[in-house]
Amino acid sequence: MVFTPETAVIRFGTGLSPTIAPPQNVTAMLARLTGPDVMARRYPVEGFQWFEQMMRQISDLGRSRRNQPEKAREIKDKINVLRIKARQTQTDMMGAGMARSVFTEDGLRERLVRFWADHFTVRGTKGVLRYAVSSYVEDAIRPHIAGPFSEMLTAATLHPMMLFYLDQVNSVGPKSVAAVRNPSRGTNENLAREVLELHTMGVAGAYSQQDISELAKLFAGLTYRAKTGFTYAPKMAEPGPETVLGKPYGGYIQDLFHVTDFLKDLAVHPDTARHLARKLVVHFVSDQPDADLVDHVAKAYRDSGGDLLATYRAMLLHEAAWAMPATKIKRPIDFVVSTLRGLGVEEQKFASLGWKEMRNAFVAPMGLMGQLWESPNGPDGWPEAAEAWITPQGLAARIQWAMTMPLALRPALPDPVVFAATALGARLSPALLQACENSEDAADGVGLVLISPEFQRN
Repeated sequence: MVFTPETAVIRFGTGLSPTIAPPQNVTAMLARLTGPDVMARRYPVEGFQWFEQMMRQISDLGRSRRNQPEKAREIKDKINVLRIKARQTQTDMMGAGMARSVFTEDGLRERLVRFWADHFTVRGTKGVLRYAVSSYVEDAIRPHIAGPFSEMLTAATLHPMMLFYLDQVNSVGPKSVAAVRNPSRGTNENLAREVLELHTMGVAGAYSQQDISELAKLFAGLTYRAKTGFTYAPKMAEPGPETVLGKPYGGYIQDLFHVTDFLKDLAVHPDTARHLARKLVVHFVSDQPDADLVDHVAKAYRDSGGDLLATYRAMLLHEAAWAMPATKIKRPIDFVVSTLRGLGVEEQKFASLGWKEMRNAFVAPMGLMGQLWESPNGPDGWPEAAEAWITPQGLAARIQWAMTMPLALRPALPDPVVFAATALGARLSPALLQACENSEDAADGVGLVLISPEFQRN
């Protein structure tokens, strides 16, 4: 293994910093990952319960509006105030998420949170849920990144945001009590398909359309109710056992444990091990992953029964994980975060940025770069391939942001030569160093570093 602190913090973290020391070995990286979640305490993010309360308030106001037409305008204004508050909360949560990455000593944790949040992609589809993605990540993803994969899989699958996003909340078994009472209701296969195809076994997994259909019946009953939140509704569930991947689940009595039993089995399936190993290696190391590295990571996953910490350790201890030159292109969020980190932006100044400033400085530019905040195109999340990010429009947006935004965020820019050494370390090439030395001013020099291939790659 050719471990270097610089590669550790650039490839597996959030970037070099002039004030935050990188980890000195893999043991230190994993120790931080399993230690206290310092940044979550420093920059809190609202859990989904906050949005549930918001939805209940809006629902109650909606009923009042229907029952008191003479107060319709007044009540409508109150509803709009709550919706604006939810949108502002989304921006606050984005700022907290970015701050965690910019100022952390535990960059691997922040990168893994983004990786798994993307793996279990959701989008808000209606009302204030449009602003609740970060709360889903805080509840279902972040607490489970270093534990058994089965726990994260279960938390994400059963979370209301996932149920709404994949239209699971109204799915009923074809022979369920609910379907008998209302034959127009049917079974939705979205969640079953994505759990197998995206979240676990992968598109090449050894499952069939029959498995998807049977799993959709097993999932029938997973729903959400305004007053109680997530619930399992037996009257929506399909009676009798469903056979998925050759094994029957369920029986005469319908209960949630049949679903969780299946998810535990699915989490340790060999196809799941292979799919997750490849995704991790592609995300962190290379779009064309080293076959031996993928095999090594998959074996560690299988041997540990799906333990994610053991899986990360296997990846980080394999020499192919540290191969150079770097080839992975940073996604816009990682480009922006590593820029702020390399510049040494003051924590107090970042925390003081308001809603409109966050939108103008980060949300809108990242959208032009191709990554609109919390809005991937589909349930498969953001693309990994370099060509998806280095498009004419995306590259132009990166250049524009690199040449203008650093000066706005830190008026007293560092000397370009010093910044290049700080942000790139040993990756700094003689040609880029010479360009920094010959730059007309600090803004141009810093911009040259940011748009350089050395900085754009992990």
